[in-house]
Parts: sequence; structure tokens; C-alpha cells
Amino acid sequence: MPDIFFLQKALGADASLVAVGGCVRDRLLGRDGGDLDLATSLMPEAVIERAKASGLTVIPTGLRHGTVTIVLNGVNIEITTYRDDGAYLDGRRPSQVNLGVSLEEDLARRDITINAMALPLKFINSNGWRANIIDPFGGQKDLEIKLIRTVGDPLQRFEEDGLRPYRVCRFVSQLGFCIEPKTAGAISQKLEVTTRVAVERVFVELSKLLVGQNAPSGLKALATHGLLDKCIPELTPTIGCEQNTYHAHDVWEHTLKVVHGSPADPSMRWAALLHDIGKPAVKFTDASGKIKFHGHEVASEKMAKQILNRLKASNAIQAEVIALIRHHGIKPDNAWSDAACRRLLHRLAKDGLDWRRWASLQLADQLGKGLDTEHIPQAHAEMVKRMERITSKFPPLNIQALAIDGRALMKLANKPQGPWIGTLQKHLFEVVIDDPTLNTAENLQLLAVEWIEKMNRN
Repeated sequence: MPDIFFLQKALGADASLVAVGGCVRDRLLGRDGGDLDLATSLMPEAVIERAKASGLTVIPTGLRHGTVTIVLNGVNIEITTYRDDGAYLDGRRPSQVNLGVSLEEDLARRDITINAMALPLKFINSNGWRANIIDPFGGQKDLEIKLIRTVGDPLQRFEEDGLRPYRVCRFVSQLGFCIEPKTAGAISQKLEVTTRVAVERVFVELSKLLVGQNAPSGLKALATHGLLDKCIPELTPTIGCEQNTYHAHDVWEHTLKVVHGSPADPSMRWAALLHDIGKPAVKFTDASGKIKFHGHEVASEKMAKQILNRLKASNAIQAEVIALIRHHGIKPDNAWSDAACRRLLHRLAKDGLDWRRWASLQLADQLGKGLDTEHIPQAHAEMVKRMERITSKFPPLNIQALAIDGRALMKLANKPQGPWIGTLQKHLFEVVIDDPTLNTAENLQLLAVEWIEKMNRN
């Protein structure tokens, strides 16, 4: 933590500096907090003047909203003047903010009670810090009983900002709490307001929800209260979509288990969420009465592209998620040859995918089926060990890794550059994928000459 007491001294005893929001909540929960957000009774101009007088770097990041950023020991700390919000006219942001109100008025504008607590900075490292928490709306009690409840009337809170219902579900995922009944009922009544929120903001909230330790509960909350139909309606048909005998769960429940079992980072969790989204569209029952999902990987990939593009996910996330979905159905086993494994590694590398991340999703997918789960981890571990053995020998996994390049091939053939080079390189690559020991300049020259002579005869 930066030297916040120097900051207190720099701004003066009359600054009434308090830590607010998430950092207070997380400290009560015994968790490492995120950013240290501070609020003060000082007006922004006074904060700037006093901070500069003490030699601190000041960034006027949001003066319109009363926010100033101070750089302290290399850490950016936001300090916002106590404020309340004017009328919300667009379901996204207040038309104006009023600075210079009381701390309780400032806390009253916040979304949920567990985020509407403050701790005076002077008590932050004292033994009695808990006794000095300012909590006018019962946030500490709600933390104890694991309840998410809005500050004041939930209908008003959700009318003000359509992102707040998503935040409620996100906290279900992050904290494992339940939603207070009145708050829960208000979500479905204010769904129209959620449609006014920029999709980028929705994507950020959904990503935070997905990486939470209770992500399935957060996703169920989205579905239960109608938000899923607003943000990713393509997922709704998976709810209750019966699967074949290889699965113990319907598509939705399987998806929730795969999400929970995947590494908690955005790309992995988005891939888990969308990996089977195409199943309802391709589902059919054959003549023997068996349920089948032929081509669901292709359908899921196409739908995932559309969804992530609509939500304006970053190019990097889109690329990895799509690659993971494209290859999630591949299941190497002991019958695979080393050459087949190398070809798989080549395909994964060609799509820019780390094979270990593919393997993580593959394990979550297999366990998420809910059948034969006691044997799956061992079989997976054996597959990973085999892949590690193969990759430890640094086999050529792309054409660029061939021990002979295009210039050398042109010299051997005494021919100018043309499409034939790519054809020859693909031929040589197939040879060394089958037998990596042949990837030497001498061996590839002999193979190339043989191929060139054959082409010249034809």
C-alpha cells in the first residue's frame, strides 16, 4: 500500500479523507483489495493545490465528476469529492453531479449496500478500524448474511443505470451471495433500461462475472432474471436442451460445469461459455432414436464470432476464444500416433493457440459431461505428458521451422519464385511431421530434388 498517511498530511486534517466502496468491502471479507478509492470533503481545486504544494504529481482525470488522480510512490490513487447525482435521463449516467455534499449523501448514491461503506483514512491501520466504519445502509450486516441488496429503492437504482443489474449478478459470481428478494424482483422490471447500456460496458461486466469463483451462480442469476435474453439470447435455447448418452446434463448445465472447471481468465471462460452454443441449432434424432449434434463445433464457432463481435470484445480475446471452440472437440487417445499428435500441435499453433490452454478446456469439457469422471483426470494427465514429451524434442510445427527455406529451393530447382514453392514446402512439411529426424538441410535437399524431378517429368 502506498504511503497514504503522507497523502493525509499533504491534503490536511480538514480533508476528511475516507476509503470507500470495494476496498472497504474486501477488507471486511479478509480479501486483498483492488484499487484504493478515496473520497474527500475538499473540492477538486483544493485537492490539486494542496497535492502540488507537497510535490505530488496530479492528474485531473475527471474534474467534471469531482475526481482527481494523485500519483503516490508510483501508484495512481483516485480521490473524488463527496457528491450526489442529479437526474438520470438516459439510464446510463447522471445529467449532472453536485459536489460538496455530506459523506452520507455520497454513500446514498451508490448501487448496493456492501459498496456503500467508508473508512476514515486515519483509522485504516488501527486495531479498531472495524468500529470506525461508516455504514449508514447496513452493508456490514449484509456481508454477514451474504446478501446483495440495493441502497434504497431497487427500482430507482436500476432505472438510474442499466448496468447495475449486471453488477448485481457479477457480485453473485464473485462473492457467492444471494440477491435480496425485492432487489431480485426489480431486475426483471427494469430490463428495458439495460438495453441502453453500451455493449462494451456489458462485456466488461460479463467478463468479470465469468472469472468469478461462483460463475455458474452468476450465470444462473442472469438467466433467472431475464438478463441473459438481453445480452446473449443465443444461450437461452441451451437451457433444457437434452443431450445424448455421453452426457449426464443438458447443454446449459454442462456449459455451467465447463465454465466452472476452466481456468479463471476471460478467454478461457468465454470459450467455455460458448463452446456448445451451436448444439440446439444442429440437434437431431436419428432413425434409432439417438440424439446427435453433427457439426456443432462449426455452428458454435460461427455463433461465437457473431456474439463476441456484437459485444465488441477485443481482437485478442476473439481470436483465442474462436480457436479454442474450433478445436475443443478433438480428443487424442492412446490410439493416436506421435505423428497425429504433431499434426494436432501444428493446427493449434497455426491458430495461435497454446496447446496447454486447449488441453485445459478439453479437460473441463470432459469432466463437465458428468460421466466416468473418476477416470478422466488420469487419461488427461497421460495425454498432457505425451504432448510434453513430443514438444520437448522441438519438432517442426510450421513451414517456417523447415531446415531449408524458399531461396534454397529456388536454387535447387533453378526456377523463379512461384506457387510451386508453397506446394513443395507443404510436401516437405508433411514428411517431417511424420518423421522429425528428417528435418535437416541435407535430407530436405534430397527430398526436394526428388520432388522437383518428379514434377518436371509430369
